[in-house]
Amino acid sequence: MKNKWIRLKKNIKRDRALLLIILPVVIHYLVFFYYPMYGNIIAFKDYSPVKGIWGSDWAGFQYFMQFFRSPYFVRVLRNTALISVYSILWGFPIPILFALITNDLKAGAYKRVVQAVSYIPYFISTVIICGMLVNFLSPSTGIVNMVIKALGGEPINFLMEPSWFRTVFIASGVWQGFGWSAIIYLAALTGVSPELYEAAKIDGASKVCRVMHISLPSILPTIVVTLILQIGTLMSIGYEKIILLYNPVTLEVADVISSYTYRTGLVEGNYSFAAAVGLFNSVINLILVIFADKVSRKVSEVSLW
Repeated sequence: MKNKWIRLKKNIKRDRALLLIILPVVIHYLVFFYYPMYGNIIAFKDYSPVKGIWGSDWAGFQYFMQFFRSPYFVRVLRNTALISVYSILWGFPIPILFALITNDLKAGAYKRVVQAVSYIPYFISTVIICGMLVNFLSPSTGIVNMVIKALGGEPINFLMEPSWFRTVFIASGVWQGFGWSAIIYLAALTGVSPELYEAAKIDGASKVCRVMHISLPSILPTIVVTLILQIGTLMSIGYEKIILLYNPVTLEVADVISSYTYRTGLVEGNYSFAAAVGLFNSVINLILVIFADKVSRKVSEVSLW
């Protein structure tokens, strides 16, 4: 035991510069991610801001049962699952395809411009994105409806049609994030030896064959890990964009767990109930990421741990 402590002290002394570099990151996570977990206690209490967390009476699983029996339970669960699954089905393969296409371009100004243009939407704030959607999809002045009318069609009020909400939400999300998401795949592709591509060219392999037999297998571990992480956040959809785009007409198809938590917790002041809903959501995400990791380990021998 004494030798272990001596070895630990030596390692700390040797790597003190690296430890100092990562210290701000560790502090950030401790303060903003781990310490707030303490607040989950209010999900099991009848929380009162006057009494405080420890002074409030215990409620057990009362608020969890209230959520399960709520008429909104099925609706928010269904909407969250559908939007998340559709987002993965459409949004997950597009960055991979974009990375494969971009990687095949010759290095130069054109390639740099394509990459830069694809990254820009990611840095636009959600509020601005939603404002752009409202303007572009306006039934009277929106450019989309102008094109539809020019082609002889009738204008569509996309944001007031429940059948269009998920399409607008998912498509705008894919557009905003595909360029940024492709960076990790482009980084993985840079690690592929150029000699493999040269050997394949000599053997007469087409571009499609090189992609299928060299590029994709090389980045498969990155794809699997990214997919596991996305499945782990399957039930977590940010409330900001939902709240900015939905309205009473589209609430039936647009209301998700995060927006429901926001309304009940911050708007209505039901803190314990909102905490119970949020904790339930987190537990489901944890189960999903563990399940996806186990399946991945059996199928592809690639996993997070």
